[in-house]
Amino acid sequence: MKLSVLKDLYPGERRVALTPANVAALCARGCDIRVEAGAGEQAGFADELYIESGADIVMTRSEALAGSEVLLCVNASRNEDLDGFCAGQLCIALMDPLSDSARFKALAERGLSLLALELVPRISRAQSMDVLSSIATIAGYKAVLLAAEAAPRIFPMMMTAAGTLNPARVFVMGAGVAGLQAAATARRLGAVVEAYDVRAAAREQIISVGARPIELDLPTAAAEGQGGYAAAQDADFLTRQREQMTAVLAQQDIVITTAAIPGSQAPVLISAGMVAAMKPGAVIVDLAAERGGNCELTRAGETRQVEGVTIMGPLNLAATVPMHASQMHGRNIENLLLHLLNADARLQLDFDDEIVADTLVSHQGEICAPRVRERLGLGERALKEVA
Repeated sequence: MKLSVLKDLYPGERRVALTPANVAALCARGCDIRVEAGAGEQAGFADELYIESGADIVMTRSEALAGSEVLLCVNASRNEDLDGFCAGQLCIALMDPLSDSARFKALAERGLSLLALELVPRISRAQSMDVLSSIATIAGYKAVLLAAEAAPRIFPMMMTAAGTLNPARVFVMGAGVAGLQAAATARRLGAVVEAYDVRAAAREQIISVGARPIELDLPTAAAEGQGGYAAAQDADFLTRQREQMTAVLAQQDIVITTAAIPGSQAPVLISAGMVAAMKPGAVIVDLAAERGGNCELTRAGETRQVEGVTIMGPLNLAATVPMHASQMHGRNIENLLLHLLNADARLQLDFDDEIVADTLVSHQGEICAPRVRERLGLGERALKEVA
């Protein structure tokens, strides 16, 4: 299989799709790999490291695109990220397929085969390919560092000659991968950490990272959604949740929100009135900013002060830790590619395989992925083949 690693065009993206270690593993499996010059530079991986790992460095994007069966970049969420790609080539990247599904109609008509990493199913044999968990791990960690930088107080308790400094109180809303990593990071920094998740099953996970679970008087039987995500809740549930949460937030120094539903608007968990009831100097880091935010006052990509509270809406936090984020992302892609190769190291797309069937958005001019077809109002796809 001939594949190329491209330098990302997506604004602010500093990660690279494969690290030199991933290249070495794939070359050993029989892959012929080209890397666009400078593709890994911002993540700390020089061209020389790729050459030592068995890749060829090509100087231009057009050279990288020519003749490759598989094209790798980190983020191809815009049509312009796919400029120059040819019919029959398979691109593997993050593509945000559930937010703007309509754009894939034109891309399918171009004959592009597109595999969207966000659609990797949450099943046991695909865990090692789950890029969303890798991204969430980095985001949860970095959210705590952003909060610590913005907060007017330190996290740990300190006994000093000038008196005792009480620890910061940190509250994490949502106990998925990002929330648990945020709770664990804040705990390691010495904060008193509490967390809440609408899913009853999250209680033990919260305790396992050293945080105290907050429990509200709300029904949780229907809270577990597909793939372990929290299910969307109705307006009455969210209203009751906000009412009970107001007193909890008023005690916190740091609040990190992580509640998101794939392809949908993030639920508003913190209203403007709840912000007004918080301590002056409190900090909210809203990891759902890209989906509209869990806080009513969040502005994506901005940090603002409202009622004495700092509200941060960071985007693409994984790109701010590019070396380790690339290491995790690259391993996910390496595992996925090895899954797609046959015994002769050639690409094989088996549509009877759940991983392929769920993630391949378009192929041979057709929209394939069931979740994307559903959003476009298309019926079930009848094609079952090995290509």
